[in-house]
Amino acid sequence: MLRLLRLLLLCLWPMGALSASEILLVGGEDQPGVRSFVAALEARRPHDHVRFQTVAQLPRPALLKPETRLILLDNVALDWRMGETAGPAALALRVSRVQAEQRLGKSRPSYLSLLWSDPPLPRQLRLTRYLLPQARRIGVLYGPGSRFLIDELRQAARGLGLEIVAQDWADLRDSRPLQHLLGNSDVLLGIDDPELYNSKTAKNVLLSSYGRQMALIGPNAGFVRAGALASTYSDQDDWLAVLDDLLDQPPAHWPRSLYPEHYGVSGNQQVARALGLEPIDPNAAALALAEGEPTP
Repeated sequence: MLRLLRLLLLCLWPMGALSASEILLVGGEDQPGVRSFVAALEARRPHDHVRFQTVAQLPRPALLKPETRLILLDNVALDWRMGETAGPAALALRVSRVQAEQRLGKSRPSYLSLLWSDPPLPRQLRLTRYLLPQARRIGVLYGPGSRFLIDELRQAARGLGLEIVAQDWADLRDSRPLQHLLGNSDVLLGIDDPELYNSKTAKNVLLSSYGRQMALIGPNAGFVRAGALASTYSDQDDWLAVLDDLLDQPPAHWPRSLYPEHYGVSGNQQVARALGLEPIDPNAAALALAEGEPTP
């Protein structure tokens, strides 16, 4: 009996070994933050072979083993994978809706799953309503790269009883569109468009809005540190949970695009005080927003 059990275990062992996946994370540069992320994913998936390589160290995508699970960590890796259709399926991190529109247009390659880095706009609208329940006119600046999001914003706002006041800001040297929008809105909601919200425009946008005692929601957690009132965001643990779930599924089942299910709220308490608002409780805000999340 013991000999039979040993023989059975010996036969089953190769099957267990074959179930391990080859997970290859790809980026433009080898940095400490990347190494930390790779180590965290490796700790979550001890039975898989998890490794990192730069684009420069890799051959063309078509020369990789088809069963390899690719995780693209930046735009350099995304461009490398999009160099040809042949090759393993890939999960692309750190891609915003605006970036994808600029790079891909309406096309979505079947081998690519886009995991969005920007906060979902309906969630940002619910955060706006939660923090500023009296605000009804939501001012939104847009440029050539983010114009396509305005109709989606308007549809989401109608369901919340809000109105989107949209303003094209094509020439950032001209502050009149910004001033016009601030004069006709109750709050400013930032779209994660790097052409509009960056280190060069931050001072003008923030000083102009707070000069009118008006809050800026978003466009991301980085802008909250710069002076925005609040934003939703997903951290490394949230993204690791997404990857862990997707890597348990066959690539054929991966969605074409996805936002993380889990997220937090970042708030700037100094800005809240300056605007005469109550202190922001990130945990309470996140719980309140979760109640309004659409169910699968």
